[in-house]
Amino acid sequence: MSRPRRFLILAEGNFGPMSSKTANACIRYAPRDVAVVLDSAAAGRTSQDVLGFGGGIPVVGTFEEAMQHNPTALLIGIAPPGGQFPLEWRALLIMALRAGLDVWSGLHTLLGDDAEFAKCAAESGATIRDLRRAPADLDVSYGRVREIDATVILTVGSDCNIGKMTTQLQLLDSVRARGHRVAFAATGQTGILIEGRGIAVDAVIADFIAGASERLTIEAAADADIVLVEGQGSIVHPAYSGVTLGLMHGALPHAMILCAQPSRTTVNRNPWVPIPTLSELIRLYEQLAEPLRPAPVVGVALNTFDLSDIEAHEAVERAKAETGLPVTDPVRFKPDPLAEALDAFHRERLDALAALR
Repeated sequence: MSRPRRFLILAEGNFGPMSSKTANACIRYAPRDVAVVLDSAAAGRTSQDVLGFGGGIPVVGTFEEAMQHNPTALLIGIAPPGGQFPLEWRALLIMALRAGLDVWSGLHTLLGDDAEFAKCAAESGATIRDLRRAPADLDVSYGRVREIDATVILTVGSDCNIGKMTTQLQLLDSVRARGHRVAFAATGQTGILIEGRGIAVDAVIADFIAGASERLTIEAAADADIVLVEGQGSIVHPAYSGVTLGLMHGALPHAMILCAQPSRTTVNRNPWVPIPTLSELIRLYEQLAEPLRPAPVVGVALNTFDLSDIEAHEAVERAKAETGLPVTDPVRFKPDPLAEALDAFHRERLDALAALR
């Protein structure tokens, strides 16, 4: 990087636990990179007040106030359906670029391709970083993940925005503590922001989704015993199931972790699609994986942010009873039950391979 990142996170009217996914992940996993959040609806509060984490990161109501915190870059902090750039933010983005702020965006709208934005950036020396810009040299998948030695773990979900990336990031340190070299393969714009590399597979031409996933997994495995692949979408989501299946077939996981939110009963923004039970979801995912490589679900990660402590513990116990698997909320509680399951699965896999040689 040419200069340290100090983000002004733009989340105007949307800063909240479920409405500002990119902002929230950056604040949770890279808080030192965040100078200020811009949202007039939450102005005067802190990240801790709004999200329950992030400490004293201030929330302000105007661009002028935000600039008083000396940011070096503006980060688009939301990930709206379809990933389109909110037109009402155009004037604000031009002000940021003219002020010399780099712009980081995970939207499907590629801001660097906008002539006016590009002109402003060139004049001020700012850089526009489109995290969802796909590489130009992607190919289809050829099943090459079968040739790597690392154990591949994929998070899958009952819905979108359910905790698939967060679960893998929470697991990193816990799995490392058990003596393994671990890599995180980022497959979405927010994961790329945090990890510093990756491919947003939902921005890839459909034929190349599995190929992009294959490339990411192989690259991550170059110096790792265990690869934690960030999941996307849900196989029961009417809009995003194609991304989910492409990711499964490209990454070819050895095992999966199912992510779910106990309080959510229908697929987000699609109330006509009920979410199946955990047991049914496990059956669906394992059946889909089996023709290319059997991949059992070895644990369940619950997102209980909207439940009380008692309700959260009860949800964990119900999921354990239903599935017979290790279950936890890896953010609210410790990720250790899932890390222990991955450790055991990895060691059993190595033992099985050794017995065949």
